[in-house]
Amino acid sequence: MGLALALVAITAGIFIALFFLLVAGIIYFEFANSDIPPGVASPAKLRIIHCIMIGIAVVGKIAQNMFICSQLDFTRFIRDKLLARRLGEDPKLLIKNLTFEGIPVRVYQPKSPSAGGRKGVLFFHGGGWMFGSIDSYDVLCRYISKGTESVVVSVGYRLAPEHKYPAAFDDCLKATRHFLKTAKEYGVDPSSVIISGDSAGGNLTAAVCQDLLGADLPKPLAQVLIYPLVQGIDFHLPSYTQNCAVPILYRERAVFYMINYIEGNLQMMEEVIDGDHVPVDLKLKFKKWLGLDNIPDEFKVRGIKHPLMASHSEDVYEAHKQLFETHFSPLLAEDSVFRLLPKAYVLTCEFDVLRDDGILYKKRLEDNGVPVTWFHLKDGFHGIVSFFDNGKLTFESGKLAVDNIVKFINDV
Repeated sequence: MGLALALVAITAGIFIALFFLLVAGIIYFEFANSDIPPGVASPAKLRIIHCIMIGIAVVGKIAQNMFICSQLDFTRFIRDKLLARRLGEDPKLLIKNLTFEGIPVRVYQPKSPSAGGRKGVLFFHGGGWMFGSIDSYDVLCRYISKGTESVVVSVGYRLAPEHKYPAAFDDCLKATRHFLKTAKEYGVDPSSVIISGDSAGGNLTAAVCQDLLGADLPKPLAQVLIYPLVQGIDFHLPSYTQNCAVPILYRERAVFYMINYIEGNLQMMEEVIDGDHVPVDLKLKFKKWLGLDNIPDEFKVRGIKHPLMASHSEDVYEAHKQLFETHFSPLLAEDSVFRLLPKAYVLTCEFDVLRDDGILYKKRLEDNGVPVTWFHLKDGFHGIVSFFDNGKLTFESGKLAVDNIVKFINDV
């Protein structure tokens, strides 16, 4: 009995020691690799959230090396099944899990009576096309539905790398077309449908809105782009260099997600970051939309490190040429497309690698006469909207942003 107790104690001691080593390693990695500039909202909270995300990834890698499950499956399970809040029924909403043309959706319908057709809001979640789910965005969609008295449809599109580009786009487009055709069945005015999404979901929002032009369907009332990714061409824009190591989205991680989505070559990621995937003639063509002159001076004060990027590799281009398609890089659409787009709401964050993507897209819209409501969080970081109601790890700026989005939907 004594020997057995000793073995248990030794084993417990080993596990405790390993746990503390893991925690110490995560903290070391965070402080050694992350850069949190002055002015970021609640930097201590941001570090805690990022450490949790790193910890999930590390444990997932351990599980993968032990042949328990893949790191990707583990990360998705923890993020979407264990960390996502389970709210159950809502006294103000009727919530249904349905399918639109085989695509999973969750529909949030206010129970309060409505004199006429309500507004409808399609929501495409973020997560780099690899993560995120209907469950992980449930709190946000409930809040938007109750705050705007709108019918919200959250779309569970297929994820990469199992389902490559354009699978996510195809699913979002198909779900949107279905909802526009059947809006009245949900008490929605078909001419009052807003398309929205954050990060990768913002990318999908912009691409879907462009693709719908000319379709024999009601035109969307508006598009809501929450720190959207809209181009895969230039990763040396000021926001990419200024915020390259700011949690929760490093520059390298953003490019990693893009390459996974299009089934590019991860071995060439550094070349893509350097711009070697862009032929010189296309660099000259896109300069009119991506040039530094298009970015206001106020976003250059933290420095500019923009190389000439005159190099080009045909192999790198061939492996990543889908980045040039407008279904992936909607910023590259012609003016004839932009001038037909619905009015827009664009949210950007100062400490976000995707800040300048949003600013450049806003400029393209305004240059083509499309009304834009722009909301910039001066202390915001990428993903802050997801932490608008997160208990002790809530960010007031995230709540401010969500309330501003709600106001736009109510006013549009």
